[in-house]
Parts: sequence; structure tokens; C-alpha cells
Amino acid sequence: MAKVCVFGAGAIGGYIAASLAEAGAEVSLVARGPHLAAIQAKGLTLQKDGEAKTYKLKATSDPRELGPQDYVIVGMKAHSVPAVVEQFGPLLGPNTAIVPAVNGVPWWYFHGAKTGTSLDGTWLETVDPGGAQWKFFGPERAIGCVVYPACDIPEPGVIHHSSGDRFTLGEPDGSESERVKVLSEMMIAGGLKAPRKPRLRDEIWIKLWGNSSFNPVSALTGASLDVIGADRATRQLIHDMMVECKQVGEAVGARFAVGIEQRIKGGTDIVGHKPSTRHDVELGRPMEIDPLVSSVLEIARRLDIATPMLDAVAALLRMQGQVLGLYTRNPDVEARILPDGTK
Repeated sequence: MAKVCVFGAGAIGGYIAASLAEAGAEVSLVARGPHLAAIQAKGLTLQKDGEAKTYKLKATSDPRELGPQDYVIVGMKAHSVPAVVEQFGPLLGPNTAIVPAVNGVPWWYFHGAKTGTSLDGTWLETVDPGGAQWKFFGPERAIGCVVYPACDIPEPGVIHHSSGDRFTLGEPDGSESERVKVLSEMMIAGGLKAPRKPRLRDEIWIKLWGNSSFNPVSALTGASLDVIGADRATRQLIHDMMVECKQVGEAVGARFAVGIEQRIKGGTDIVGHKPSTRHDVELGRPMEIDPLVSSVLEIARRLDIATPMLDAVAALLRMQGQVLGLYTRNPDVEARILPDGTK
């Protein structure tokens, strides 16, 4: 069975690890702090559907103890990876695949994309400053993964699954590869849904539609998605932001299989739900702004697409993060995303 390391065994990473262990894969974890200590002492416990099961997995803070893997699943938030990318080195063999289980535009996005734009074969500075991941991993290692489940960590060493079990997979060039097939089959054997899609980027944009609109509005207001949708003014704001996001996505070849109102309804039907960026604010964690919002703006600027509503809300979000001490402003990033006239 394949060797799989989950680097960043937080809520989502831990859920994947437990599922792959259930399938019989040789799973190891890279974690830290009390969560790591609890896993080492008692194992990783997954709470799902009213039941709890504990998995005894090798866990460490030092990847050198684990050696080369067949797959490395990156469970860290996207903005946290570039600073520690060299720590992945001991896990990488000649054919090791990297699977970033992240939100937003992934660092590998324009590898094999064939968008016909100047972005092909490049990275986004808002997602991968200096091309740290692109250069260290090499985009040919990447397998795309769109994450849907909702999980949290109620106590160290414990993953609580709330909803969702789908992780959509795909090669950046849309091909049907053996490595994606094997990973998909392992995840399915572990109780997950893991469809393989040749046009994975379409699904990335459908999710990003909500991430780039609902997330910042909820982060700024504290409102849950149903409350945002029930208010006439904020619902219209979400609609206008999605119009702009759709224009950016279509400019790089994405196809949107659902309409804006349908996508809004899909979010606002979830009563009481607040997205991850609002959780960052409430828990005092670094805010995930650049992969979810700034990435869309960088693409827009590079393709000369106007996004006034997204720009305005993003400006407020960056200021909120700065004031709360949860986001570090980067002049180089802002130079790439601010519209003409504000630089």
C-alpha cells in the first residue's frame, strides 16, 4: 500500500489521514504542539456520525524521521506553506506527488492550464511569493484537490467531522493518470468521495466564488451566511462580487456550470454557518486573505479586468486584518492587486 504523509495534520489533514489509514495506507503525520503530543501519546481520534475511532499513526515534527513518500498531502493553509517549504525535502523522492488540500487558487494553477493568456506557466505572487513552492516542489509533482468537508479540533489529538466527505481530485493538465487513480481509490476505500475530474479548475472557481465573496463579508460583519443572504443590501453585494469573480475566472478558461443565484442559495441555505475567514477573526488566527481574495485580484490586474466591488471589500478586509494583528500587509503584494489610481 502507498506511503502517505499528511504535512499539517489539522482538522482537514487529520480527517484525510484517518480515512487513508482506514483504507490501509501507510500514513504518517507532521504536526506540532499539543496536537502532536496528544497524537503521539494516544493516537489520532476521528469523531464522525456519532462514533469515535482512534488510529495509531507515526507522528513527528521532524520530516527527516519519515523519509520519501508516494504522496504528501499538504494540510496547512496555503499562506503558511512558502515559509516552510524546504522542510518538505526529506519527504520527496523522484516520483513523490504533492497534494495541496487548500482553499483558493492553488500555487500550481497555471501549470498545464492552457488558458491562452500571459499567466500560463507562471505562479501568482499572492499565493506563492517568489515562486517558493513552484521552484522547490516543481509543478509537475502537483495533484489538484478541492476540499469540501467541515471539520474542527475540539481538543488536541481529536478531529470532529461536521459535514461533507468529498475531495475532488485532478491532474493540472486534465489527464487521467495512474497516481490520481490510486489516490482516489484509496480515499474512496477509506469512506470518502474522491471523484477525478479532467476540468478541476472549473470546480476550483465554483468554490472560490463563495470564498472570495461570502468569506470577506462574514469576516467583516460577523454575520453567518444565511443572515448575509437574508439582508437585501448584503445579498446584492455578494451578487456583484460574484459577477466580477466570474468574469475573472472565465478570462482564464473556467466554466461556471451553475448560476449566481443558485450559488448564493447554496451558501445561504446553511443556517448559522460562518466561513473559515470569520473563524480566523473569532479565534485570533492569521487570516487567510491572499489565496481566497488577493489571488483573484492579481489575475484581474494582470489581465486588465476591473473589479471595483472586490477591490473595495478586499481593502476593508486587509485593514481589518492589520488592525487585529491577524494579517501582515505586504507592499509587493498590494502593488500587484491595487487598481490603477490607488498605487
